[in-house]
Amino acid sequence: MPSILRRRATAGGIRRKRAQANGPGPVQKRSVKASRIRREPREFTVSLSYSGGKWKLPGRREYDREISRSFSLQPQFAGAAMSDDLKDMYRRIVADGFPDTLTLTLGDTVLTYAKRVWNMGGEVRGLRYGENPDQPAALYELREGRNTLADRTWRAPGQGVVSALTEGQMLQAGKHPGKTNLTDVDNAANILQYLTGRPAAAIMKHNNPCGAAWADNLPDAVDRAFWCDRIAAFGGAVVVNRPVDKATAEFLASQYFEVVAAPAYEEGVADILKSRKNLRVLLLPGLGRLEEWCGTPFLDIKSLTDGGLVLQQSFVNRIRSVDDFIPATGTDKDGATAVARKPDRRELDDLLFAWAVEAGVTSNSVIFARDGATVAIGTGEQDRVGCVELAIHKAYTKYADVLAFRRHKLSLYELQQKALTDAEAAAQLDAVNADTRAARGGLPGSVLVSDGFFPFRDGVDTAIAQGVSAIAQPGGSIRDYEVVQACNEAAPQVAMVFTGQRSFKH
Repeated sequence: MPSILRRRATAGGIRRKRAQANGPGPVQKRSVKASRIRREPREFTVSLSYSGGKWKLPGRREYDREISRSFSLQPQFAGAAMSDDLKDMYRRIVADGFPDTLTLTLGDTVLTYAKRVWNMGGEVRGLRYGENPDQPAALYELREGRNTLADRTWRAPGQGVVSALTEGQMLQAGKHPGKTNLTDVDNAANILQYLTGRPAAAIMKHNNPCGAAWADNLPDAVDRAFWCDRIAAFGGAVVVNRPVDKATAEFLASQYFEVVAAPAYEEGVADILKSRKNLRVLLLPGLGRLEEWCGTPFLDIKSLTDGGLVLQQSFVNRIRSVDDFIPATGTDKDGATAVARKPDRRELDDLLFAWAVEAGVTSNSVIFARDGATVAIGTGEQDRVGCVELAIHKAYTKYADVLAFRRHKLSLYELQQKALTDAEAAAQLDAVNADTRAARGGLPGSVLVSDGFFPFRDGVDTAIAQGVSAIAQPGGSIRDYEVVQACNEAAPQVAMVFTGQRSFKH
């Protein structure tokens, strides 16, 4: 433990922190009752109302605002965060205190949501915790009502996948799921809804794909998704759109993942996965019928830090087949410039695949892909060329890591450390680096998709220098003609298409 933490983590310090958090005098007595809610979530459901400076529990007397502290759960975690074993905070289960039902009224439309809880070993539990261990959270499923805004067909009750999760569908709960486990699975479903035509897999971490692939069979799809970025995949969520077979299960059980989710499992397969005691094995039948989602938006609700809300229609991918791409053109004072080369069939298939994955990546983002698998993903950058440069760096690093692991059973980092004092390892590292440079990180022949247009040609030129052969982007920049010219000037020429649609995700 670092010395600064060791000094703070005294027993007396912990007691003082807890006492300060509980507050003086009579509030301590009131918090005893509230602490039962925290430790015994089975006892009753809490529904709080606030009026006239008072918190009120239905059927009980009013309390002053100080009781709200006991629902914040801060005292419980103040001690855990400073205990000798900091890992303890991640093992705790946080009672959420949120209501059993939510009702949202949108004009004449009323949507009713029910909180999802599970009977886990005789105890009723909701989400383990939220974004972090000291954030209570609750999962709600749309149960009644259908949005009729804008004369569109919206997703309706009965189409839930993650929010419909039952105890019986947790084939193994491991440490039962928290918010990030389930939002990772949800965003994977968001990607896989556009990849229903073939067996596909997405491995998620922090609500972004580490790797994704589709193939003629599920074992190949999972294997290729894993090797896109095996380092990032460590502890990730693996989500697939076909039943898990024995070969796939054996591979998954040989690695460390937090979650595996599939529409079905072949006989005996779940037992293979259960050899990983903390692995959450989820049976989600809706993953096998994601085509029902395509073309139908959901109500996307974003909360502001000031307590306000932004409502929007969710993103709906308009590129459903290769025929939906638009030939790239640009116009300047001298007239129109059209792209000289059209993508071939392989490139179109890869662009279609990569654009589907792009729907689940935090903006600004780009994806390099080849032969139905991601090669590298540039995520969450503020400048477009920076996304491309980040993805290229990751492609080289991941390519070198795979070489190091397959040749020497060491990660790239481990080989680098060994090379500092071992001449043989230094020679091995030199060979790995040389082969990575020669292969340009596996990028030659790949395609590139971008969730937003290229405001300048620099991002395109950077990708072309690494051997990219085709590009898809929304189009619509005042410099589209420069970007098209960059493709036409390349040797060999690079194909480009427009999607006619931006795919930002924040």
